[in-house]
Amino acid sequence: MNATAPTSGLAPAAGIAPPIAAWFEANGRDLPWRREGFSAWGTLVSEFMLQQTPVIRVIPRLEEWLERWPTPAALAAVPPGEAVRAWATLGYPRRALWLHSAAVEITERHGGVVPEDVDALLALTGIGDYTARAVAAFAYGHRHPVVDTNTRRVIARAVGGQAEPAPPSRGRDLAAMSLLLPEGRDESAAFNAAIMELGALVCTARKPGCEVCPIRNECAWRAAGYPAHTGARKAVQKKFEGSDRQVRGLIMAELRATRHPVTDAEVDGLWPDAAQRGRALDGLLVDGLAVRTPGGYTLPH
Repeated sequence: MNATAPTSGLAPAAGIAPPIAAWFEANGRDLPWRREGFSAWGTLVSEFMLQQTPVIRVIPRLEEWLERWPTPAALAAVPPGEAVRAWATLGYPRRALWLHSAAVEITERHGGVVPEDVDALLALTGIGDYTARAVAAFAYGHRHPVVDTNTRRVIARAVGGQAEPAPPSRGRDLAAMSLLLPEGRDESAAFNAAIMELGALVCTARKPGCEVCPIRNECAWRAAGYPAHTGARKAVQKKFEGSDRQVRGLIMAELRATRHPVTDAEVDGLWPDAAQRGRALDGLLVDGLAVRTPGGYTLPH
């Protein structure tokens, strides 16, 4: 099937939902955000943390975060730099700033309660379409298609017969998932989580475990003989060692490690290349992750 094939071709595969849901019930991981009684705020925090960060690294940081700031109001009451400091080594620390801003907005606009409406969630800082739908579906049980990278891969293979999904398209991806989504609220929320889990654990990018897949007999890609991907390849991320990202990380680690301003001399000692060091520092200042003070640089306050 061509990568631009119409989503109407997905209709015959609607029956894949029950076996995926049954597999998930028996094999889904016991993760904090899937447990009974987990708060909407906890769900929102987890979704921020899970963006581009593996689950195994998120869980301990999430537990520490929610113990310290169990509500949006609790986080909103501290300076944004404290959120950045607590973010530690999760990476992409601007997410901490965005989450702090969202906590302030939830406190001021919604009485400290995470909204359940997708449009209200989208109006918060740092929340895109995926996160808004994930919170509405997983925290509040609303029936919305929730599509991440793993979901797109499973649909591309099982339904479209393609090794890899086409480039992301909000309209096409949501329509494709909507055709598979069970009608019931509880069933739809469970299936959203189930198909993501199948993509994360079984239908993986590099080594799909077709022998244990619950829909191997319904999979269009398997039936077609596993045709190779012929479309564009994802850009390979540049090496971390020696990159501007590494230098930014070194400066951020220094800022997090102290409560007093980090001097220019201390920054200079972190990396030998002055031009690269300056580039990294300027980027942190522009992003609001570092603030210039009379004594040097600090986290935002």
